[in-house]
Amino acid sequence: MATILIKGGTVVNATGAVAADVLVDGERIVAVLAPGSQALGSINADRVIDATGKYVVPGGIDAHTHMELPFGGTAAIDTFETGTTAAAWGGTTSIIDFAVQRYGERVEDGLAAWHEKASGNCAIDYGFHQIIGGVDDESLKAMEGLIDEGVSSYKLFMAYPGVFYSDDAQVLRAMQKARETGLLTMMHAENGPAIDVLAAQLAESGKTAPYYHGIARAWQMEEEATHRAIMLADVTDAPLYIVHMSAKQAVAQVAWARDNGKNVFGETCPQYLYLSLEKNLGAKSDEWGDFEGAKWVCSTPLRSEEEGHLEAMWQGLRTNDLQMVSTDHCPFCMKDQKELGKDDFRAIPNGIGSIEHRVDLLYQGVVDGRISLPRWVELISTTPARMFGLYGKKGVIQPGADADIVVYDPNGHTSIGVGKTHHMAMDHSAWEGFEIDGHVDVTISRGTVLVENGEFRGTKGHGRFLKRDLTQYLV
Repeated sequence: MATILIKGGTVVNATGAVAADVLVDGERIVAVLAPGSQALGSINADRVIDATGKYVVPGGIDAHTHMELPFGGTAAIDTFETGTTAAAWGGTTSIIDFAVQRYGERVEDGLAAWHEKASGNCAIDYGFHQIIGGVDDESLKAMEGLIDEGVSSYKLFMAYPGVFYSDDAQVLRAMQKARETGLLTMMHAENGPAIDVLAAQLAESGKTAPYYHGIARAWQMEEEATHRAIMLADVTDAPLYIVHMSAKQAVAQVAWARDNGKNVFGETCPQYLYLSLEKNLGAKSDEWGDFEGAKWVCSTPLRSEEEGHLEAMWQGLRTNDLQMVSTDHCPFCMKDQKELGKDDFRAIPNGIGSIEHRVDLLYQGVVDGRISLPRWVELISTTPARMFGLYGKKGVIQPGADADIVVYDPNGHTSIGVGKTHHMAMDHSAWEGFEIDGHVDVTISRGTVLVENGEFRGTKGHGRFLKRDLTQYLV
């Protein structure tokens, strides 16, 4: 089996940074050696990668993606092939996507369908969460078999009535089953029925532009649902993970729960750290109606920077009231997809494509002094591995771990946009014009170089399915 020696770099784990050389043999890391170690003299590696002046970090894990997800009469434009290829370009070596069960469907059939979509098509390793879109006796019974399938987490929705919505009684029953089985409950926490009323009232009054998507999904809708989910989790003693948090008031609910010793966790996304209602969806004006804002329509929605939501997300990451940054990668083209809602924001497919940029965007937070270097690694790799039962194999540079490694150049530069670093399938970029003070130089997945010298060297089908253990993050 081939050996690779990564020399001269600074190895950064969540615990700190140290000058070290990394030896890879086949698919595993076999040694992390101090510079000048006598053991280096006996190594005759098949190839050497010079990482002088660069960081050597564990490959990124994006724990919230939606490849090929049917939504709003269309489907997310990235396939498992295009989406995982773009991920590799951006230093992500594993994803966890969502298998879907809808009302009237069997959980087992939904999981099998996602296996069929992904198998043989991924450039990097992949796992699944299971969406439970119809909580009933049959789906509750099916939840008992998920862990044996390597799926140790499932997702419920308090939003989207008629599509995925679960009422409080259904949420309670699912959480009871999760407590019994060890599954981690993931929650889309927004008050969907109330949002639908507000959205209909806005549309009836002629307020149909993309801007009003965020007005209908007011922060109160997120705070209320987050609090309700926490209370139901408390009653059932089930661990709870809130996805794509964007409102500071909702984060405060998670902080309260954690301060009281509860196993409650929060995830945010790059869009809630950098993009805003004012900058991307226009001024606070009833007359504003530019459809360009459809690029940034997602749920939960972008929040007001003026009201302090963006800064609150960064603060939550520093204080660990938020533990994760995933992308919620759910990309749609403007033409023929986002345009479905040109006359009514309710018909705009909800989603932003970011899988290629998460590692870079979080590194910019290091440059800007918002987070530390080890915290960057913790957010992009280590905590996702621990949260979703992959740590030790993924999420760390240490002997025995998979050789998922990124060589990152802090002196490099990345210009984001279509035709620059954009390898996703969208016809636009939500991040057009962003400049990053850093660059992914090399991406390695299980000992195979996927990206190097500005070239993609990976192959469709390299990625393997990840059977995950129970969460390793409980208090």
